[in-house]
Amino acid sequence: MITGSIRQLLCCLPLLLAACSDSPVQPNTGVAGSFTLAVIPDTQNYLDYQHQLNEGFALDGTALFMAQMQDIANRDDVAFVAAVGDVWQHYSLTVDPDHAARGLGAIENPYLAARLAPTPKTRSVEMPSAVEGYKLLHHAGIPFGVAPGNHDYDAIWNVEGYPARLDKPLEQLSRTPADLGALHVGGLDNFRSVFGASSTFFRDQDWYVDSYHGGASSAQLFSAGGYQFLHITLQMSPDSGTLEWAAAVIRKYPHRPTIITTHDYLDTRGRRKANPMLDLAAIDPDYHNSAEQVWERLISAYDQIFMVLCGHYHGQAYRVDTNHYGHKVHQLLANYQGRGQAGLDAGQPLKKGSDTPPGLGDGWYRLLNFKLDSDPPVLEVETWSSHYRVNAGELDSYADWYRNYEQPQMSNAEFLSLDEFSIELEDFKARFGPPRY
Repeated sequence: MITGSIRQLLCCLPLLLAACSDSPVQPNTGVAGSFTLAVIPDTQNYLDYQHQLNEGFALDGTALFMAQMQDIANRDDVAFVAAVGDVWQHYSLTVDPDHAARGLGAIENPYLAARLAPTPKTRSVEMPSAVEGYKLLHHAGIPFGVAPGNHDYDAIWNVEGYPARLDKPLEQLSRTPADLGALHVGGLDNFRSVFGASSTFFRDQDWYVDSYHGGASSAQLFSAGGYQFLHITLQMSPDSGTLEWAAAVIRKYPHRPTIITTHDYLDTRGRRKANPMLDLAAIDPDYHNSAEQVWERLISAYDQIFMVLCGHYHGQAYRVDTNHYGHKVHQLLANYQGRGQAGLDAGQPLKKGSDTPPGLGDGWYRLLNFKLDSDPPVLEVETWSSHYRVNAGELDSYADWYRNYEQPQMSNAEFLSLDEFSIELEDFKARFGPPRY
């Protein structure tokens, strides 16, 4: 246990000890303690080969994706970009070789067959489009980190041991493993080919400081607002080896304010709880940790970690918890992939048999505006659409367009408050000291 007096002493040491690190020197970004971190939500529906004009869709989803990436690249206040995963939509394998060798093969599921089917267009259409978008950040010189989501794995399948209920009428099926089976994902060769440690984006960058399993998880440094930050991406429901690697990276770069980005962490009610149909820690516990285990074993155990970013669930959430040291950790979900107003505007019909538009994303992404020169420091959360060129709070129809699909239990005001709000970082300077430049 760390006593109060020792903890106070540790808070005074960052300025002295940071100078002893062998970390690369980064230029200061931001003016007078202010800078912006952009968060890219799940982009899979933009890049879905079926959401393009040449497939009969009303507009090119890829064009919306490229506009979003260009919008971020054009901003002069963005010091770093964090992407929460599900970059593309489809898979290229039925089961990856590693899981097949472990006996976690696929069983037939007629209810999900179309959604689970691999396609060569993953590699020929969707992944190349992703590369073109991230080239815009690369050429702008903006450091970034990308966490893999379940759609970025090589394969997804209905795993053995969790059969679908084929004897039950379709209208009586529940969206649970008992009725529809449980899904597993595996293989990250596709992801590493684009975002691996040896990829064009990262291999020569001094701010890309570490990786695990070839870049399935990774670490970056960036300097902004008078501080050097550490950013760590974790693969989905990471195994214990990944958590041990992340802890070692934190020890290697002590006293940096640290942000963790991972795909599946919070649901839209702010719970650290997985979808039962894709609960990797439940179906494969020796190789995966749950979000709650990640919190206990890594996030709350290392005082440098002050923020967690995630996606996966359609919507947004925010929660704050106190770590083992008595300091706050701010955890934010933002994922707008289900938003389809842009398609409706272009004449795309609703989904067959549904009152829901096909999801795209409508250009929405998060801007985390840090004001570290205020007392206390403040984080202003802004949600901006590169397509509609407005903030969430500037669009009168915002809740009317999206609330029913994402947070139907909320009022319009409550819904908007999850996309436009401020967070006081009252213990930031106690943990990390004053600005160092």
